[in-house]
Amino acid sequence: MSAGPRNPRIDALRGVSILLVLLHHFNIAYTLRDTAVARTFGWDAVHAVVRNGNYGVTMFFVISGYLITSNARHRWGCLGAIDVRTFYVSRIARIMPCLFLLLVLVNGLAAASVPMFSNHAPLGVPVSFWLVNLASLTFWMNVLIGTYGWVNYALGVLWSLSVEEVFYLSFPLLCIALRREGRLLAFWAIVVAIGPVYRATHSGDEGGFLYAYFACFDGIAIGCCTALLADRPLWRALTVRTAQWLTVAGMTVLYLVWAIAQSHVFGVTCIALGTAVLLIGAHANGARGSARILAPLRWSGKLSYELYLFHLVVLGGLRTLYPPSAAHGNEKLLLLGVYLVLSAAVSTLIARGYATPLNRFVKRHWLRASVRAPDERRQARPRNTSDSSS
Repeated sequence: MSAGPRNPRIDALRGVSILLVLLHHFNIAYTLRDTAVARTFGWDAVHAVVRNGNYGVTMFFVISGYLITSNARHRWGCLGAIDVRTFYVSRIARIMPCLFLLLVLVNGLAAASVPMFSNHAPLGVPVSFWLVNLASLTFWMNVLIGTYGWVNYALGVLWSLSVEEVFYLSFPLLCIALRREGRLLAFWAIVVAIGPVYRATHSGDEGGFLYAYFACFDGIAIGCCTALLADRPLWRALTVRTAQWLTVAGMTVLYLVWAIAQSHVFGVTCIALGTAVLLIGAHANGARGSARILAPLRWSGKLSYELYLFHLVVLGGLRTLYPPSAAHGNEKLLLLGVYLVLSAAVSTLIARGYATPLNRFVKRHWLRASVRAPDERRQARPRNTSDSSS
């Protein structure tokens, strides 16, 4: 769906998002309470940084909605002219190669009797790999987790992919049906309003307020609306540096002060709206570079999909070779460094050697076939009288 040069500020924002997720999952496995960092800054401060990784996913949702919508507008001129086949082929080419590889790896490790990658029954109900694989491929892993708990360690991350792909399943059809941007904005505004209401009515259910479709759709919808509104003069005030830094400060305070379990009703909406403001600023600055110090974040942002899908495979491997019960104090900081480096290396290899080439192959083969088919039908059509006489 790419329609132009990468925006370094958006890549940096994605890098922040994936880093929050990676730190959150590492702390769940190897609690950092007894490390030198916790003794220096206090455990409460360290815990505030690593506990709210789900807000990183919220930021992902907004960025995803923004990019999908803005790239579709650039590619087809307006959303009402979107080509359904091209849209779906682009999604398949980007999403499915890595998803298939993840399933092969996890199923293989489970078949080899590696406990971390086997299915578990956190709520006391066993779930087969057939069901987990089906939920992964048909995008209802979030429903499975809400019903049975985090049944598979490495595949649990697919809950957010399920949310995204169900949203995008209707995206091109909705664009064609509503056609006008005003109607689309109105529809997505309703989706945005449903989000906090749904989370409020499911506050006692983690599977409801964290993983359910309607608990998360508002983030993607905010991203879609941002793409349609970013060019409008009304929003120019949000692009000035003061507004951008105030937004960063507000998001940081919300992230650090309130755990998502207490702030999920409107906290998710606020993080999503803050991300939208930062995207408007990134949009105004175009593809111009950001600070050199943010280069690692920009690099991570480019690999965010591969990092998200495969980091728990790396972490699960570390937990198998070096169980958390055997790790103490600053050994955990060393393991954190190993985990981040290995996750980056694995993701780079997968992106460059597998996902990107296969992505291009699928698009080239399927989209070329879609162009060739109408041409072949026209050539097979019998000539009419005027054609014959000429």
